[in-house]
Amino acid sequence: MARRLDVDAMTVLRDIRDHAVLPVVVIEDAARALDIVDALAGGGLPLAEITFRTPAAASAIRSLTEQRPELLVGAGTITTVQEAEAAVAAGSRFLVSPGLSSDVVEYAVSVGVPIMPGVQTATEIMAASAMGVEVLKFFPAGIGGGTVALSSLAGPFPETRFVPTGGIGPADLGAYLDLPNVWACGGTWLTPPDQIAAGRFDLISDLAAEAVGLVRHARR
Repeated sequence: MARRLDVDAMTVLRDIRDHAVLPVVVIEDAARALDIVDALAGGGLPLAEITFRTPAAASAIRSLTEQRPELLVGAGTITTVQEAEAAVAAGSRFLVSPGLSSDVVEYAVSVGVPIMPGVQTATEIMAASAMGVEVLKFFPAGIGGGTVALSSLAGPFPETRFVPTGGIGPADLGAYLDLPNVWACGGTWLTPPDQIAAGRFDLISDLAAEAVGLVRHARR
């Protein structure tokens, strides 16, 4: 059993809400992690979801939480309890899953780490609510109905909040954030793989700053 972390789940979730944009980062080389997250923070987004799609994920999270403890770093694409355990052991302050797994949710709750499981249907939302989870990843947002679907879900689920992810970019960020049931938006557009490979971290800072400006405009 992983150690119980001293994490205030709602404080973490509110921090994500306050920034309104959650950068989703795929890291192929853990040595690049600090540069990437420093670039995001330099543009005004001191948080990141490091996906567990690559072998470098756990090492990257451990490096970030040890060397940049002031930043909010979590793990995404968590599909099994084993991945969740590895992410928590590395220091993840939150977990994000592409789907709804009762085992993963129960584990996260047991160690006091907030989790945002992925949903797309009313049935999945009801199941997540029964588990006590009210901030959910809406994924994939673009092909799952986007803002129209989220607007429709607001009626039957007035207390549920969503972090839509997948197919979102600067052009439609404002439309999502205008919805009262959208907690924040997740996206990979902030850390393009080609720019990471080229070492163009200044461009990542520019993208983060652009997103921060769009958030201010949408929520003023």
